Amino acid sequence: MFTGIVEELGVITARDDLPDAARFTVRGDLVTSDAKHGDSIAVNGVCLTVVTVEGGAFTADVMEESLRRSSLSKLGPGDRVNLERAAAVNSRLGGHIVQGHVDGTGHVISLSPSEHWTVVRLALPTALARYVVEKGSITIDGVSLTVSALGRGVPGDDAQHWFEVSLIPTTLELTNLGGAEPGTIVNLEVDIVAKYVERLVTLKEEK
Repeated sequence: MFTGIVEELGVITARDDLPDAARFTVRGDLVTSDAKHGDSIAVNGVCLTVVTVEGGAFTADVMEESLRRSSLSKLGPGDRVNLERAAAVNSRLGGHIVQGHVDGTGHVISLSPSEHWTVVRLALPTALARYVVEKGSITIDGVSLTVSALGRGVPGDDAQHWFEVSLIPTTLELTNLGGAEPGTIVNLEVDIVAKYVERLVTLKEEK
């Protein structure tokens, strides 16, 4: 389990493509300071298992399913990534409950900077729209954020769902969202509570 509070902005130093997977080497001095084989580290919101740790970097295998569902398939050496170690039971839960199981991807539609924050509008896949509510939580590339607005309709596509988040300077500085621009693909994980509630209601209606 994670909290969506990014600990470090790391960088991918190598990628080895395999027949049905890929092995990434990621540099992150902080997250590797106490990491060992088998530990979990979220990379842009995707929970990965550490294979090796050496010289401030770790390797992790990404299966085909994870590549298909996330933006990791498009990343390679030099790309910056958000890193977070698994939550410790004795620490404060600063964000919200994040599993590191990406539900799908979206993309940045627009950015509206202001003096103290930047409002980012992102396209939301139709299949995920029902799980997102205003003032609710959503994870973008591993960053726990609050939905500030919801809507439907973008230039050229009146059916496209969208949502907005407001990013403070700290988030822009310490995560890869600070380098996002229109068209940037991001990983999305909706609130797990919404999915459980839907499942319970569906089963009840089927009885």
